[in-house]
Amino acid sequence: TVASAEFDGAAGMPGQVRAVASTLIRVAKDRGLPVILVGHVTKDGNVAGPRVLEHLVDVVCHFEGDRQTALRFVRALKNRFGPTDEVGCFEMTGDGIREVPDPSSMFLSQGDPVAGTCVGISMEGKRALPVEVQALTVTSGAPNPRRIVQGVDSARVAMVLAVLERRAKITTSNVDVYVSTVGGVRFTEPAADLAIAIAVAGAIRDWSVPHDVAVAGELSLAGEVRPVTQAPQRRSEAKRLGYTRVIDERASTVTDALAAARDRAPKQRTRRTDDDIPEF
Repeated sequence: TVASAEFDGAAGMPGQVRAVASTLIRVAKDRGLPVILVGHVTKDGNVAGPRVLEHLVDVVCHFEGDRQTALRFVRALKNRFGPTDEVGCFEMTGDGIREVPDPSSMFLSQGDPVAGTCVGISMEGKRALPVEVQALTVTSGAPNPRRIVQGVDSARVAMVLAVLERRAKITTSNVDVYVSTVGGVRFTEPAADLAIAIAVAGAIRDWSVPHDVAVAGELSLAGEVRPVTQAPQRRSEAKRLGYTRVIDERASTVTDALAAARDRAPKQRTRRTDDDIPEF
């Protein structure tokens, strides 16, 4: 909305944005003043226009969040004087924005574990957060069962369901599957695969995961549990929050991970075939 009469164009035009920002930067350097410029973003989350502001300023921060939840994140997308993987957590209250120093409990449900729930360790920048993934399955008579997801990647959910049916002998093609996260947080990274698989398997087989178990692992199409980024930090945060067991790539396969989640040791076999896969 700031414009200069010395330059042509209306406020918000690329020429005006460049001229005004350059003038403010010159004043800030001459007087040693910090200057905060507020610019609008597009629907994709990018700074609108030819990204003039991003090139001129020293730091670019995004204040973002879901309208349906009170949680807000501040992310640094550009920082000439420090890292860009730090994330600040805030909560919208009736008295304004309040800092959330430890948001871990916001993404977990209260009470005893129930069938179809599993806690995964997500990464928001350098911050490890436990996120509870919930799954509900209902017998479907339709030729194309429904797949409703919220807070997770629908494509990854479809892949996980296929891996469960082919590699773990858990039939998912005849049930409607609903998968969601607690607290409205988005858990779309590959580390959510194992949490989704255990939650869906628990919902179908009607068993619950012990309250001291957290998971973090990516599933391959072969049914293997692959390592995820920043695994040591995820395990450290899980132990700090009281999770004594963390199921990750050390489980080797999805069937081993399911057995570990049920606190059952998988049978030792020299060679595994489809007939050897245990029922859950």
